[in-house]
Amino acid sequence: MTYHSKKKVGIVSCSGEGCVEGTISRVATRLVLEELRPENTVTICLPLFLAGGTEDRAFAKSYPTITVDGCGKLCAKIGTERYSGKTASSIVITDLIRNCSRSKLRSRRRLDDKTLTVARKIAVKIAQEVDNIIEQ
Repeated sequence: MTYHSKKKVGIVSCSGEGCVEGTISRVATRLVLEELRPENTVTICLPLFLAGGTEDRAFAKSYPTITVDGCGKLCAKIGTERYSGKTASSIVITDLIRNCSRSKLRSRRRLDDKTLTVARKIAVKIAQEVDNIIEQ
């Protein structure tokens, strides 16, 4: 991996497939990486990271990292902190959407318009966290 001198923030997204919140976390992360903060963010592959990906682990040790977990199991946060140290920020989708009826969130494979709107709002929250980290 090559990193530029500009401050970068790593984002480790949930890889869970069992609930729509896992999909929301991945979609929101992609929106940040591709649209909202492409110059300031990189993704860290959670399965590779946990399997021993040395470059991903080294990045997370040297650069601030945000974890985006779908649920309270906090797999991304716990794994990141176990192998690379404390995260700069942790976002848990289920905490952010408590007021949103789960029955309104559909499909783990392809997000409908309502669920995509939720993912976009969460992407904005992640982007704000990136901004806060970069400003420090």
